[in-house]
Amino acid sequence: MELNIIHDEEDLRFYAVIEGDEAELTYTYPESGVMDFDHTFVPEGSRGKGHADKLVQSGLDYARSQNYQVIPSCPVVGAYIKRHPDYRDLVQPE
Repeated sequence: MELNIIHDEEDLRFYAVIEGDEAELTYTYPESGVMDFDHTFVPEGSRGKGHADKLVQSGLDYARSQNYQVIPSCPVVGAYIKRHPDYRDLVQPE
């Protein structure tokens, strides 16, 4: 299933409607040039199908396109970055 991921810049989230429910990746801007990805949610009946990965990839691709560094506060985002080392350069040094 192809997800239509929408970036809602006003609500600071990436989301997709899956079978009438919303899956989302939320973020904040804790400082200039930094996005903190803080929460990922996929409806229970849609879990295990790669939807969270697609949301995270969209968020990270956006961060890269805008030259933002990222803070992976959400464990789902951190795990994705560990599995995809090509995104590690985006992580803000601690």
